[in-house]
Amino acid sequence: MEKPKRYLSGIQPSGELHLGNYFGAMKQHIENQHGNDSLYFIANYHSLTTIQDAKKLKKLTFEVALSYLACGLDPNKAILFKQSDVPEITQLMWFLMTVTPMGLLQKAVSYKDKIAKGIAANAGLFNYPVLMAADILAYDSNIVPVGKDQVQHVEIARDLAIKFNGIFGDVFVIPDYKLSSSPYVPGVDGSKMSKSYGNTILIFDEGKELKKKVMSIVTSSEPLEAQKNPDTCNIFALYKLLAPKEKVSEMAENYRKGNYGFGHAKMALLEEINTYFEPFRERRKELEKKPSFLLDVLREGGKKARGMAKMTLQRALQSVGIE
Repeated sequence: MEKPKRYLSGIQPSGELHLGNYFGAMKQHIENQHGNDSLYFIANYHSLTTIQDAKKLKKLTFEVALSYLACGLDPNKAILFKQSDVPEITQLMWFLMTVTPMGLLQKAVSYKDKIAKGIAANAGLFNYPVLMAADILAYDSNIVPVGKDQVQHVEIARDLAIKFNGIFGDVFVIPDYKLSSSPYVPGVDGSKMSKSYGNTILIFDEGKELKKKVMSIVTSSEPLEAQKNPDTCNIFALYKLLAPKEKVSEMAENYRKGNYGFGHAKMALLEEINTYFEPFRERRKELEKKPSFLLDVLREGGKKARGMAKMTLQRALQSVGIE
């Protein structure tokens, strides 16, 4: 008999969410809520390694929750909560720290990458994978959807769970990662869309601001009449994420025939962005009028998640001989 699937994923409240966030993670998260047991947490503890401004962190945490609900996450089908509403994970983190080899953390790719980018090396950043392991293991989740850059963190969680279980008995469920089918989402400059690159189109951009960003997308320099390759065009890469298949095929054909300019393609992309995200924008405007509803969703989600984490912590406490 196939074991029940319990999905778990988190997102840091590090800035307003953009199309890369949506197509890279959020869309899959929202799809997974149907017919599965799903938990999604806002990783505000993790954010403290880089955000040390209380007002900013509160605002961005609210922003992530608002965005998920506006884009279709149903709190009756999935659990949405703040990481900080489950203090048990910090206790579980300590148990995991006692079986974590220093060398394992020193090899963590994300830590080395951030240091290479000049981010200050604090202990929180160094121990980030252990907190993430506690996040994953606290809720008996067995499937963790991730991008390739996060696979190592799930593998670390697996290693620590196996080691802990080998010493103290069967406490933790051993999770598996699931590589997301997320496509490469280019920013307006052609690089991967990222807040740190300043090349984003935000999910809730509209009007003049949205048009300005779309019209600034970097393209090659072929003249209007020239035949063009859609597969090397940033506009087309974004368009095929949004438009129906028949429209994608039509634009590809227009590129190859010639007499189709990048300005035409940008206007078509702008139309598809508006069509796709307009319902989300309207939902967001309604939710902004109901801050108490959003806070209730997070509070209730935190209670449900904490109930699961308490059972895992109890097993851990008994297994090590503290209770």
